[in-house]
Amino acid sequence: MRTVAVVGAGKIGEVLLAGLLRSGWPVDRLLATVRRAERAAELRTRYGIRVVDNETALAESDVLAIAVKPQDAAALMTELGPKVPADKLIVSLCAGLPTSFFAKWLPAGTPVVRVMTNTPALVDEAMTAISAGAWATAQHLALAEEMFTPLGRTIRVPESQQDAVTALSGSGPAYFYYLVEAMTDAGILLGLPRQVAHDLIVQTAIGSAIMLRDSGEHPVTLREAVTSPAGTTINAIRELENHGVRAALLAALAAARDRAQELAAQSG
Repeated sequence: MRTVAVVGAGKIGEVLLAGLLRSGWPVDRLLATVRRAERAAELRTRYGIRVVDNETALAESDVLAIAVKPQDAAALMTELGPKVPADKLIVSLCAGLPTSFFAKWLPAGTPVVRVMTNTPALVDEAMTAISAGAWATAQHLALAEEMFTPLGRTIRVPESQQDAVTALSGSGPAYFYYLVEAMTDAGILLGLPRQVAHDLIVQTAIGSAIMLRDSGEHPVTLREAVTSPAGTTINAIRELENHGVRAALLAALAAARDRAQELAAQSG
């Protein structure tokens, strides 16, 4: 079993640590680094893992999972990059940053795998996209999948698609929460108590998602099955189209993709 060190165990780093522990990864094969002493104490108490400094994490790990904010990655790599052995696997969870960003500080040949997951990892229902850097092999990708499969589903994509992945599934949960919030308000407007509206929408969302996943049907086919001639649903769909909801979603995801590219540019 490999030793994994999560450098910058904030929200997404903690998600990875918790998921690995739930999957049976030995606690003595996990390390974490954090900036604040109170955060270190929190992680030790909650998970029983060792919280160490960056150099110890580098020395004692087989896999270095970098989960710092993108704007902090350059400072981290300036500190650690020249000390990384060329056979160390680097797994980046830094949104927007390409593997070439890390290669600038690392010895030639160091394998880097870029990962974009999302917050449903907290309930083992994440969507995680994995991409190989220039020196990462099939074995490195398999190890990354071993780390993230306990958190949900994984998929391999070319790195050129990772900014689109960030916009679609990385940020995706927020769009669904936003929609549920709006539909809950609509339910209240129509006379339902808030909790009733919430329960109706959440279960409808769960059922609809499972049908999309398990039926193999195109979403248009499933939507048409609910949309009878001159009925309630088609009137609602007409209003969504009149208000440009489809166009707004296209623009929103493009804006998220553009922001991921901006983060990479700003990080140097």
